[in-house]
Amino acid sequence: MIRINPWLNSIRKLIPACVLILSHPLHAAPKIDKEDLKQLRNQIESLQQALAGTEESKSEAANALRESERAVNDATRKLAALTNAQREANDKLNQLQSQSRQIKNHVEAQQLQLSKLLYRQYINGSGQKEYLSLLLNQQDPNQIARNLHYHGYLSQAHSDNINTLRINLEQLDALTRESREKSSEIATIQMKQAEQKKHLEQEKAEQTKLLARISMQADQQRREIDKLKRDEERLARLVEKIAKQLASKNRAKSLSNSRLPDASTDGNPFSALKGRLSLPVRGELANRFGSPRADGGIIWKGLFIRSVSGEEVKAIAGGRVVFADWLRGFGNLMIVDHGSSYMSLYGNNETNHKQAGDAVRGGDTIATVGNSGGNPESGLYFELRHQGKPFDPLNWVRIK
Repeated sequence: MIRINPWLNSIRKLIPACVLILSHPLHAAPKIDKEDLKQLRNQIESLQQALAGTEESKSEAANALRESERAVNDATRKLAALTNAQREANDKLNQLQSQSRQIKNHVEAQQLQLSKLLYRQYINGSGQKEYLSLLLNQQDPNQIARNLHYHGYLSQAHSDNINTLRINLEQLDALTRESREKSSEIATIQMKQAEQKKHLEQEKAEQTKLLARISMQADQQRREIDKLKRDEERLARLVEKIAKQLASKNRAKSLSNSRLPDASTDGNPFSALKGRLSLPVRGELANRFGSPRADGGIIWKGLFIRSVSGEEVKAIAGGRVVFADWLRGFGNLMIVDHGSSYMSLYGNNETNHKQAGDAVRGGDTIATVGNSGGNPESGLYFELRHQGKPFDPLNWVRIK
């Protein structure tokens, strides 16, 4: 994360310095270097790039968290399936155990029956002796035959019971062994799945913490960017204000007019008078054509010449007055038409000495200086226009 506290400290130190500049007389103010403002903007841009990287890391962390959650979900689903399988295996084992008890009871009954049979044969002698007893007994031959036949059935049944007993015992052992192996296998898989889920849960928790940490970092960077932008705006306004005041002071020092118009230019077309005209009043120039006004947003379309109230305002060249009246923002305003779509404008006058329709010659007094129209200081507002569009008077006059 980019450390920007030093930047904020440098900005906070810079703003009071600019305030100190404003608090001193303008002639003592040094040249304002905009390098600090440029550096601040570069720092904001760098922080914005870092924020973009943080947002990208946040997106990557969110993707990783999503994958972790998916993995946890899969593991949980597998564990649920294994739990069901374990439950089924347990049910099967219970069935086998129940079946085993039934077989065991049946085996015990067969064993009891077999033991009784063997005991009877032991008491009566061998099976061959019983067979001879049946044969030599003085009975009906048919009855003897039937008894011998039954005896064969019984012997076969005894033999079948013994075989069935053996098969049941083997089957019981096999089923019990299979059930235990299956149960053990499921328990092993379930344990591994539980370990994997635990690991995934830990990974998910770490991803969640990482995402929260990155989000907090991004929020902090946004707040720091907002602070820097506000500092930048304050500094930019301050630098602009200082620059305007310095420029205004420098212009007032460097441009001061003491030359007045005369009638030497009369008779010539106005378009031929470029560089031969004089400003209409003595005084100091407070601004330049095209420079921004102090109230901001609007540029100067003419010149404001600071002068003493009551000073005479002269016509810069011959022409005819086409407007002499009060106009909002310009106070007592006079407009002189010089022909060929050239006009000169004289505003903020204390008094207009000519009326619309009056012809004037270069150097004639047409008004006196004032501050009409709500102007805060005494002086003359002067414009030159061609075809209704203003142009820079300083390109047409000689200043002395």
